[in-house]
This record gives sequence, structure tokens and C-alpha cells, in this order.
Amino acid sequence: VQLVESGGGLVQAGGSLRLSCAASGFSFDQYTIGWWRQAPGKQREGVACILSEDETTYYADFVEGRFIMTNDRAKKMSYLQLNNLKPEDTAVYYCGTRRGNSCPTRDDYWGQGTQVTVSS
Repeated sequence: VQLVESGGGLVQAGGSLRLSCAASGFSFDQYTIGWWRQAPGKQREGVACILSEDETTYYADFVEGRFIMTNDRAKKMSYLQLNNLKPEDTAVYYCGTRRGNSCPTRDDYWGQGTQVTVSS
């Protein structure tokens, strides 16, 4: 299993970024993809995930409709569109996966992360 994130960067508050996750070594039909983030000095927290079986999408409460997660199964890519970014969204964003129909946890497969910095 390999996951490689990209698309992070520096953006002003209110701006947008699109994060990408290139996946290999597993099938999206059998593995659930998720995005987490870790801000400086804070624990890693879940952002969104799409279940493998029925593609139900879940978002953390703090997303408040600002982020959109999608998967392209044919390309084996996952995307996280970040809109209306706030300074508190500053964090390293990670793409993760686990086998089965539940969102990945800290103990599952993760990429190296991509830094998102939101200036005020």
C-alpha cells in the first residue's frame, strides 16, 4: 500500500486548495479512503472519508460544508477540495486507507502528508 499526497501550499484566509492523493497497491473496492490532519501541537484528527462499499461520505463537524472529498476509482486518486479556508485549518493533511467499510484510524496506512498553511 502506498499513498502520496500533493497540492498543499500557502493560501490566504478565504482561499481554496485542492489536495490529491495517489494510491497504489490496493483496490478502492475493498479499501476505504480517508483524510486526516494534524495541526502544530495538536493530535491528528479525521477530516473526511468515503466508504468502500457504498461510497458514503463522512465529514468532521468542523468542515461545515467547506470541504469536499471525492475519489476517482479508475485513476486510483482521492481528492480533498478545501474552500473558504481559515487560519485554524493550517495543518499537515494526510491521506489514509484501511481494508473494509470503515474510516481509517491512526493504526492504518498513511501517506507522508502535505502542508496547508492559511494566513490571516
